[in-house]
Amino acid sequence: MDSATLVIAQRVLAARSIRGAARDLKRAPGSVAAAMARLEAEISVTLAERAGTGMVLTLEAQRLAPEIEKAAAIITEMLPEAGRRTVSLDALWRFAEVVEAGSVRKAAQRLDLGQPQLTRQLAALEGVVGAPLLERGTAGSRPTAEGERVLALVHELEAVWARLSRAATDRFRKSAATVRLGSVIPLGYESELARLLADLTARWLKARPRQPLFVSSTTAEELLSGLKGGRFDAAMLDVETVPPEYEARLIYWSPLALVGTQAALESAGDLGALLTSMPIAVPSPKSGLRQAVTRYLDATLGEAQREKLTLIEIDSIPVIVNLILHHGFLSVLPEASVSNIRGDLGRVPLGEEHALPLRLVWPPGGGRSVGEMMLALMDGA
Repeated sequence: MDSATLVIAQRVLAARSIRGAARDLKRAPGSVAAAMARLEAEISVTLAERAGTGMVLTLEAQRLAPEIEKAAAIITEMLPEAGRRTVSLDALWRFAEVVEAGSVRKAAQRLDLGQPQLTRQLAALEGVVGAPLLERGTAGSRPTAEGERVLALVHELEAVWARLSRAATDRFRKSAATVRLGSVIPLGYESELARLLADLTARWLKARPRQPLFVSSTTAEELLSGLKGGRFDAAMLDVETVPPEYEARLIYWSPLALVGTQAALESAGDLGALLTSMPIAVPSPKSGLRQAVTRYLDATLGEAQREKLTLIEIDSIPVIVNLILHHGFLSVLPEASVSNIRGDLGRVPLGEEHALPLRLVWPPGGGRSVGEMMLALMDGA
């Protein structure tokens, strides 16, 4: 890591713009973007994401911004033209080591470096600072007045960088040990899937206390993408067909039901007429549930009836339930989960042919041990 990278990153975070920071620093936007990438890689954190023509700071960036600002302020006080000329942080730490050791020779021995290499690095640092930092004599080396000033700032910067890099080290260790399980989104805290995931997490903690389990819920499409990209080690998927490159185990079938208010369902004489007369809230096509809903509608309605359907896409079960209860919508949802969410919701079971599967899916090879461990814990319930 180098001093200019921290100064550039601080400007980017303050301006919330690569181009804005580049203008302020009179640098090429590409070099500013490269500096951001270097810092993100060094501390293992994404600091900013593109949003249209601008950028949005991540939550981690907002948390770390004060530390990065402190580091940039120290560097700016320490070095003239801090945004344009740079030194490596290692060179600063080595300067402090020389002062502590009392000589370049002793410091080189401690650092396991060649003395000529360390001498050249110190000379380069003095060139950037614009003044001698060490007085060299037969008795060794001691800091000049400017060296004392820079040394105090180096110690301050060391403390700030230690906090940033320690957090990165902790994140790396945790990330390296953590098993990542993706799951389709549970319908509520009392749903069968929510209970399954909670039980699995609790059993995993007892069985592997030193290997955390991270559970993240999203759509089936995102889960498949995450498995392919290595973001997930395994996933709970509600899809009819699993891509052939993955291994899978069926966990359970969840019968579906047409859901509406009791009054709406009781007053309906013809199911087809009911479906075409009321808006239907459905998840987006990214979900396995939506694929099951589409299969049901295709099997139940003729082409002319399907053209009359009013489908509203909502990727939130709580919102769908509110639309049913308070705005006269219909939906198709897992029957058991509906009864757990609200007992007063009316429902018409759709039969076994329209049940929704839940499968544990994992990539072959290294993912097999994770999948088998999860299956063993679930089978031991």
